[in-house]
Amino acid sequence: MIAIDSSVLIDLLGEDAMAGAAEACVRDALAHGPVVLCDVVVSEITAGLGHGADIMDAVEDMGMSYLPVERRAAIRAGEMQRRYKQRLRASGSTPQAQRTVPDFIVGAHALLQCSALITRDAGFFRDYFKGLKVIVPKAT
Repeated sequence: MIAIDSSVLIDLLGEDAMAGAAEACVRDALAHGPVVLCDVVVSEITAGLGHGADIMDAVEDMGMSYLPVERRAAIRAGEMQRRYKQRLRASGSTPQAQRTVPDFIVGAHALLQCSALITRDAGFFRDYFKGLKVIVPKAT
């Protein structure tokens, strides 16, 4: 089972310039097994594209499904977000884009409930979720 990040779904469903790469990546993943969205991804794609029920119908028509976040993944997400804040304080730096709990929930869900994550944000997920297989859509 492979999890998918909202950035890739927004590329695909929003008909972004990266839609072709996202579509090819999702098609390949579906050929190997289920592709799933967690709670956060459902919320983010609805916020980004609107029409939540219609968006979920489109996602399900493509063969993907919803898989809720388990308690252990929610706990791991909180632990990793705490570690992130500690690293920031220790380094004295302030990144341009702060990471919030939803970012960590997506990663923990993929790590503990799936075998991989399709995302455009490989660096972050590889840094905080060691052992998580990260799949990045490639432009064709």
